[in-house]
Amino acid sequence: MSEPNADGPVPSSSGSSSIVLPLLWGVVIALVAASVYLFVQMDRMRTEIAGVREAALTEVSKVQQANTLQGTASQRNLEALREELATARSSAAVAAGQAKTEALRHAEDLAKKLEAEQKRQQQQVASELSAVKDASTTTNSKIADVSTEVSSVRTEVASTKSQLDKTIADLKSVRGDLGVQSGLIATNSKELGALKSLGDRNYFEFNVSKSKQMQKVGDVSIRLTKADIKKNQFTIELVADDKKVEKRDKNINEPLQFYASKGRIPCEIVVNEVRKDQIIGYLSAPKVQASR
Repeated sequence: MSEPNADGPVPSSSGSSSIVLPLLWGVVIALVAASVYLFVQMDRMRTEIAGVREAALTEVSKVQQANTLQGTASQRNLEALREELATARSSAAVAAGQAKTEALRHAEDLAKKLEAEQKRQQQQVASELSAVKDASTTTNSKIADVSTEVSSVRTEVASTKSQLDKTIADLKSVRGDLGVQSGLIATNSKELGALKSLGDRNYFEFNVSKSKQMQKVGDVSIRLTKADIKKNQFTIELVADDKKVEKRDKNINEPLQFYASKGRIPCEIVVNEVRKDQIIGYLSAPKVQASR
């Protein structure tokens, strides 16, 4: 079996190299440790064998010297020593072989674990790359959708602004019932929305029914006393700054002017629709009242 390469296989990505390299170094260190352990064991066994051999030779010498006295008994002792020496040598060889086998088996196990870890890392990196590609595709799709929506919104905004500009251009300015030139007058909810977008004045829409009680609209109170559907005329009473004023037989879309809070610019009430015992319109008031 070939020894594992110290440099190891090159991972397909920078992320797996940080794991594979330490594993390769672990394999190398394990092999070196196994080799050192094997050499130490073999050296120890050589020393033991040498000692046994030296002791055996000493005993043999003694036996030979005593052979003349002991005869057959000494010969048997010599044979026993020779057998013990052979057994010791055989045991040493078996132990050395087992140590080498175990070291090689350990190295093979580490190599298999390393190969399995490399495959796992490669599969993980491939899976992560696939997930990143999918996320990128989804993100690009969402960006394209958002861009389309933004373009659509811009188109709608431009169209709305164009319509608003046209509506404002169609509005008229008339003279109010106090003889003061009025601002732009709205005759319906669409035109009122255009006036509100200008932000020049405060607008309060109302729907007032004929009643004996005053109805609060903005900072004033209004009471409808007469509503003539055929002539589109009406009569109201209004209270502003504790001052009661009657506006008699007024027409729709006619600015009904009055001053509030000692302002230089008049407030205006515009009725757009007269129904049975009911008027619908709005109150227009300056945002800042200057003292007279």
